[in-house]
Amino acid sequence: MGIASDILADWHASQAALLWQVDLGIDEWLLDEALNRYDLPEAVKAAPMMAPANVSALAAREAPAARVAAPAVLPEVPKVDPVAEARALAARANTLDELRAAIAAFEHCEIKRGARNLVFSGGLPGARVLILGEAPGAEEDREGRPFAGPAGQLLDEMLEAIGLSREGTTPETAVYLTNILPWRCLGYGEPVPDDIAMMRPFIERHIELAAPEVIVVMGNTPLFALTGTRGIARARGQWLQALGRPVLPMLHPESLLRTPIAKREAWLDLLALEARLT
Repeated sequence: MGIASDILADWHASQAALLWQVDLGIDEWLLDEALNRYDLPEAVKAAPMMAPANVSALAAREAPAARVAAPAVLPEVPKVDPVAEARALAARANTLDELRAAIAAFEHCEIKRGARNLVFSGGLPGARVLILGEAPGAEEDREGRPFAGPAGQLLDEMLEAIGLSREGTTPETAVYLTNILPWRCLGYGEPVPDDIAMMRPFIERHIELAAPEVIVVMGNTPLFALTGTRGIARARGQWLQALGRPVLPMLHPESLLRTPIAKREAWLDLLALEARLT
């Protein structure tokens, strides 16, 4: 008698718990295993999921009809072509200061969100030589200027060997420096083609406003951005043409720090640049 009453009490307690959930609006039952409705006959797929037979008696009271809210209709967001917007912003810049402001206002390049500073340029605008790098590294990002840190020191020594300097005060003795991307690439290191494509209108306008006679591209990224080709090791030392100007590909100073033996080729490239300027 005591055991039977305990069982009956447990049964009523279970029933009360199930009916309480029905009152809360729970109108479907979870099975012990996932149900793949794609494997069921079409007639069964169309039918609502029913409670297991052994508990159907406990849910004698019908659950209230579920109130399904109509999905909110969101306004359609117009699609933006980041390359077209970059081209429009760049075209409206008539000075280097205006171009810097246009780049700062450009919000479609995601790497901007992880950068500390916009690294725009260094050296003397109007210099005969424009040196084009890839993207700021950690040191450039901290200082806000291109070619900083050990790689920048090496570049300064290389330029000094042929009578050029970022501190020069005349177009003949100075250089102008900038990068394809003005923000540091966090997470994936080398710039990706999408970022290069959306920033290319800015760099084209940058070169147009700086008006150099010669462009030195240092590394694969600027080589690809201006010429559409890769392979800086093969292209270095060979004069190319881009944007109506002579282009000399060279290894990036960071690469020379990793592979000092390549400084021999870099010296030959510097001599070729010196000869072009005389």
